[in-house]
Amino acid sequence: MTDRGGWTALFLLTTVLTSVTGFFFPFHGLTPAITVGIISMLVLAVALFARYARHLTSLWRGIYVITAMVALYLNVFVLIVQAFQKVPFLKALAPTQSEPPFLVTQVVALLSFIVLSILAAIRFRIAPAA
Repeated sequence: MTDRGGWTALFLLTTVLTSVTGFFFPFHGLTPAITVGIISMLVLAVALFARYARHLTSLWRGIYVITAMVALYLNVFVLIVQAFQKVPFLKALAPTQSEPPFLVTQVVALLSFIVLSILAAIRFRIAPAA
């Protein structure tokens, strides 16, 4: 079996950096973007604790999978928001981000992550043989 520790560390590092960079913009009160960033950082803290402090033992394996998937979903959520804000074709489809194309995209992403998270948790549930 191949060691994926390096890929895991890279994923966690880049996800943390992605969330942290959102706090470097001028602060004008608590916005939805700041709220998502705070939630992401809290989820990532649990994922990092599960991975590196608890070494994926016992229930921490499942906790790690779910928190890592939630962190990734939050990045995808923000990606979709920014795409509909900045890509002219998408902005024309949903200028206020309350139109069906935006909502359908977000629901499809959420449902996809729910299914993938369940499958990942099932697959990752059992510790690998030493």
